[in-house]
Amino acid sequence: MVWEPSRKSQSALWKHWYNMLRVGLTGGIGSGKSEVSRFFKQWGAYIFNADKEAKNIIDTNETAQNDIIAEFGTDILDADNKINKQKLARVAFHDEDNQLLLNSIVHPHVFREIDKQFGDVSIKDKHKIFVLDAALIYESGADTHMDYVIVVTSLLRFRTERAMSRGNMTREDFMKRLDLQWPDEDKVHMADFIIPNNSSVEDLEKEAREIFDKLI
Repeated sequence: MVWEPSRKSQSALWKHWYNMLRVGLTGGIGSGKSEVSRFFKQWGAYIFNADKEAKNIIDTNETAQNDIIAEFGTDILDADNKINKQKLARVAFHDEDNQLLLNSIVHPHVFREIDKQFGDVSIKDKHKIFVLDAALIYESGADTHMDYVIVVTSLLRFRTERAMSRGNMTREDFMKRLDLQWPDEDKVHMADFIIPNNSSVEDLEKEAREIFDKLI
Protein backbone atom coordinates (compact mmCIF):
# COMPACT_ATOMS: atom_id res chain seq x y z
CA MET A 1 0.00 0.00 0.00
CA VAL A 2 1.48 3.33 -1.05
CA TRP A 3 0.83 6.73 0.39
CA GLU A 4 -1.93 8.55 -1.42
CA PRO A 5 -3.22 11.51 0.63
CA SER A 6 -6.88 12.33 0.24
CA ARG A 7 -7.82 15.24 -2.05
CA LYS A 8 -9.19 17.15 0.90
CA SER A 9 -5.98 16.78 2.90
CA GLN A 10 -3.84 17.59 -0.13
CA SER A 11 -5.67 20.84 -0.80
CA ALA A 12 -5.26 21.89 2.82
CA LEU A 13 -1.60 20.98 3.00
CA TRP A 14 -0.07 22.10 -0.29
CA LYS A 15 -0.35 25.79 0.52
CA HIS A 16 1.66 25.23 3.73
CA TRP A 17 4.29 22.77 2.56
CA TYR A 18 6.66 25.43 1.24
CA ASN A 19 7.17 26.66 4.81
CA MET A 20 8.53 23.37 6.12
CA LEU A 21 10.72 20.73 4.54
CA ARG A 22 9.43 17.17 4.35
CA VAL A 23 12.31 14.84 5.11
CA GLY A 24 12.12 11.07 5.11
CA LEU A 25 14.46 9.28 7.50
CA THR A 26 14.92 5.57 6.97
CA GLY A 27 17.32 2.70 7.53
CA GLY A 28 17.23 -1.05 7.97
CA ILE A 29 16.69 -2.78 11.28
CA GLY A 30 19.60 -2.09 13.62
CA SER A 31 21.01 0.69 11.45
CA GLY A 32 20.78 3.43 14.08
CA LYS A 33 17.92 5.32 12.45
CA SER A 34 16.20 5.93 15.79
CA GLU A 35 19.34 7.51 17.24
CA VAL A 36 19.53 9.94 14.31
CA SER A 37 15.84 10.70 14.79
CA ARG A 38 16.51 11.61 18.43
CA PHE A 39 19.32 13.94 17.38
CA PHE A 40 17.08 15.69 14.88
CA LYS A 41 14.37 16.14 17.51
CA GLN A 42 16.88 17.71 19.91
CA TRP A 43 17.90 20.14 17.17
CA GLY A 44 14.35 21.32 16.53
CA ALA A 45 12.82 19.04 13.90
CA TYR A 46 9.31 17.69 14.28
CA ILE A 47 9.42 13.87 14.28
CA PHE A 48 6.60 11.65 13.10
CA ASN A 49 7.51 8.10 14.06
CA ALA A 50 5.59 5.94 11.62
CA ASP A 51 6.53 2.67 13.29
CA LYS A 52 5.25 3.83 16.70
CA GLU A 53 2.09 5.16 15.07
CA ALA A 54 1.50 1.79 13.41
CA LYS A 55 1.75 0.05 16.80
CA ASN A 56 -0.65 2.59 18.29
CA ILE A 57 -3.15 1.92 15.52
CA ILE A 58 -2.95 -1.82 16.15
CA ASP A 59 -3.62 -1.15 19.85
CA THR A 60 -6.43 1.39 19.53
CA ASN A 61 -8.05 1.46 16.08
CA GLU A 62 -11.05 -0.87 16.09
CA THR A 63 -11.42 -0.92 12.30
CA ALA A 64 -7.79 -1.89 11.81
CA GLN A 65 -8.02 -4.47 14.59
CA ASN A 66 -11.03 -6.16 13.02
CA ASP A 67 -9.36 -6.24 9.62
CA ILE A 68 -6.18 -7.72 11.07
CA ILE A 69 -8.05 -10.43 12.95
CA ALA A 70 -10.11 -11.24 9.86
CA GLU A 71 -6.93 -11.76 7.84
CA PHE A 72 -4.62 -13.41 10.37
CA GLY A 73 -7.09 -15.27 12.60
CA THR A 74 -7.65 -15.48 16.35
CA ASP A 75 -4.28 -17.13 17.04
CA ILE A 76 -2.77 -13.63 17.25
CA LEU A 77 -4.97 -12.73 20.24
CA ASP A 78 -3.99 -12.85 23.90
CA ALA A 79 -6.08 -14.05 26.83
CA ASP A 80 -8.05 -10.78 26.84
CA ASN A 81 -8.91 -11.10 23.13
CA LYS A 82 -6.57 -8.25 22.30
CA ILE A 83 -4.06 -8.40 19.48
CA ASN A 84 -0.73 -9.59 20.82
CA LYS A 85 1.85 -7.70 18.76
CA GLN A 86 4.54 -10.32 19.33
CA LYS A 87 2.27 -13.07 18.01
CA LEU A 88 1.24 -10.84 15.11
CA ALA A 89 4.88 -10.09 14.30
CA ARG A 90 5.75 -13.78 14.14
CA VAL A 91 3.04 -14.28 11.54
CA ALA A 92 3.38 -10.99 9.67
CA PHE A 93 7.16 -11.20 9.30
CA HIS A 94 7.10 -14.86 8.32
CA ASP A 95 7.09 -14.00 4.63
CA GLU A 96 6.69 -11.11 2.23
CA ASP A 97 3.03 -11.81 1.43
CA ASN A 98 2.02 -11.60 5.09
CA GLN A 99 4.02 -8.42 5.58
CA LEU A 100 2.39 -6.79 2.57
CA LEU A 101 -1.02 -7.86 3.84
CA LEU A 102 -0.47 -6.28 7.25
CA ASN A 103 0.92 -3.12 5.68
CA SER A 104 -2.09 -2.84 3.37
CA ILE A 105 -4.31 -2.74 6.48
CA VAL A 106 -2.24 -0.45 8.71
CA HIS A 107 -0.53 1.95 6.30
CA PRO A 108 -3.66 3.84 5.16
CA HIS A 109 -4.37 4.74 8.80
CA VAL A 110 -0.76 5.80 9.34
CA PHE A 111 -0.77 7.98 6.23
CA ARG A 112 -3.94 9.75 7.27
CA GLU A 113 -2.28 10.59 10.57
CA ILE A 114 0.80 11.85 8.73
CA ASP A 115 -1.43 14.19 6.71
CA LYS A 116 -3.17 15.41 9.84
CA GLN A 117 -0.01 16.05 11.84
CA PHE A 118 1.79 17.67 8.93
CA GLY A 119 -1.11 20.04 8.42
CA ASP A 120 -1.28 20.91 12.12
CA VAL A 121 2.47 21.44 12.45
CA SER A 122 2.93 23.43 9.25
CA ILE A 123 0.15 25.87 10.16
CA LYS A 124 1.78 26.56 13.55
CA ASP A 125 5.04 27.32 11.69
CA LYS A 126 7.28 26.40 14.64
CA HIS A 127 9.46 23.84 12.87
CA LYS A 128 11.55 24.11 9.72
CA ILE A 129 11.69 20.36 9.16
CA PHE A 130 9.04 17.65 9.39
CA VAL A 131 10.78 14.28 9.63
CA LEU A 132 8.97 11.10 8.67
CA ASP A 133 10.89 8.46 10.61
CA ALA A 134 9.93 5.15 8.97
CA ALA A 135 11.57 1.84 8.16
CA LEU A 136 9.61 1.49 4.91
CA ILE A 137 9.97 4.91 3.27
CA TYR A 138 10.77 3.47 -0.15
CA GLU A 139 8.75 0.29 0.15
CA SER A 140 5.57 2.27 0.89
CA GLY A 141 6.13 4.93 -1.77
CA ALA A 142 6.30 7.70 0.83
CA ASP A 143 9.61 8.88 -0.63
CA THR A 144 7.74 10.46 -3.54
CA HIS A 145 6.10 12.87 -1.08
CA MET A 146 9.35 13.95 0.56
CA ASP A 147 11.63 16.86 -0.33
CA TYR A 148 14.62 14.77 0.74
CA VAL A 149 15.27 11.26 2.00
CA ILE A 150 18.07 10.37 4.41
CA VAL A 151 19.24 6.77 4.65
CA VAL A 152 21.16 5.52 7.68
CA THR A 153 23.45 2.62 6.78
CA SER A 154 25.54 0.24 8.84
CA LEU A 155 27.52 -2.94 8.39
CA LEU A 156 25.60 -6.14 9.07
CA ARG A 157 27.68 -7.12 12.11
CA PHE A 158 26.88 -3.84 13.85
CA ARG A 159 23.20 -4.04 12.91
CA THR A 160 23.03 -7.56 14.32
CA GLU A 161 24.69 -6.50 17.57
CA ARG A 162 22.29 -3.60 18.04
CA ALA A 163 19.21 -5.67 17.28
CA MET A 164 20.29 -8.48 19.59
CA SER A 165 21.14 -6.06 22.42
CA ARG A 166 17.50 -4.97 22.59
CA GLY A 167 16.55 -8.43 23.78
CA ASN A 168 13.16 -8.50 22.07
CA MET A 169 13.90 -10.82 19.15
CA THR A 170 15.93 -13.86 18.26
CA ARG A 171 18.67 -13.89 15.67
CA GLU A 172 16.34 -15.89 13.42
CA ASP A 173 13.64 -13.23 13.73
CA PHE A 174 16.21 -10.53 12.97
CA MET A 175 17.34 -12.31 9.80
CA LYS A 176 13.73 -12.77 8.66
CA ARG A 177 13.01 -9.06 9.07
CA LEU A 178 16.25 -8.21 7.35
CA ASP A 179 15.25 -10.31 4.35
CA LEU A 180 11.91 -8.49 4.09
CA GLN A 181 13.49 -5.02 3.92
CA TRP A 182 15.15 -3.48 0.90
CA PRO A 183 18.94 -3.90 1.01
CA ASP A 184 21.02 -0.83 1.85
CA GLU A 185 22.50 -0.83 -1.64
CA ASP A 186 19.11 -0.13 -3.21
CA LYS A 187 18.27 2.63 -0.74
CA VAL A 188 21.65 4.31 -1.05
CA HIS A 189 21.24 4.70 -4.79
CA MET A 190 17.94 6.53 -4.26
CA ALA A 191 18.89 8.60 -1.20
CA ASP A 192 19.57 12.33 -1.13
CA PHE A 193 21.77 11.99 1.96
CA ILE A 194 23.53 9.01 3.53
CA ILE A 195 24.60 8.68 7.16
CA PRO A 196 27.05 5.83 7.82
CA ASN A 197 26.90 4.35 11.31
CA ASN A 198 29.90 2.08 11.76
CA SER A 199 31.72 3.83 14.59
CA SER A 200 30.85 5.69 17.79
CA VAL A 201 27.69 7.54 18.77
CA GLU A 202 29.75 10.73 18.70
CA ASP A 203 30.71 10.13 15.08
CA LEU A 204 27.08 9.37 14.23
CA GLU A 205 25.99 12.63 15.83
CA LYS A 206 28.62 14.54 13.85
CA GLU A 207 27.46 12.99 10.55
CA ALA A 208 23.83 13.71 11.39
CA ARG A 209 24.56 17.31 12.39
CA GLU A 210 26.29 18.05 9.10
CA ILE A 211 23.23 16.95 7.17
CA PHE A 212 20.81 18.72 9.51
CA ASP A 213 22.70 22.00 9.07
CA LYS A 214 22.52 21.60 5.29
CA LEU A 215 18.76 21.13 5.45
CA ILE A 216 18.08 24.24 7.51
